[in-house]
Amino acid sequence: VQQVESGGGLVQAGGSLRLSCTTSGSIFHTSAIGWYRQAPGKQRELVAAITTGGRPTDVANSVKGRFTISRHNADNTVVYLEMNSLKPEDTAVYFCNLHPARFALAWGQGTQVTVSS
Repeated sequence: VQQVESGGGLVQAGGSLRLSCTTSGSIFHTSAIGWYRQAPGKQRELVAAITTGGRPTDVANSVKGRFTISRHNADNTVVYLEMNSLKPEDTAVYFCNLHPARFALAWGQGTQVTVSS
């Protein structure tokens, strides 16, 4: 596994969290990266992605205006997901990987985000 997700936790509705995806493989530094999430009993879905040039793309309608994706400009090794105005329906395990998902490498353990009402 060439990426590690961190930053999750338990937060009340309306709160904020910042997730980090720290990558070690060179392919991550030269590829679009996506943040994905999987809620219990549901399929994994794309939350937002970012191009190698730092342009957000394919942001899910459910998080538009609340979540912001960015990547560390210096070396593209870290991708962030800033999550504001969190809702209980945002509760899920969050993963990062290549985008689109058909190019995904091995999935990491993800980071759990739990939003209480």
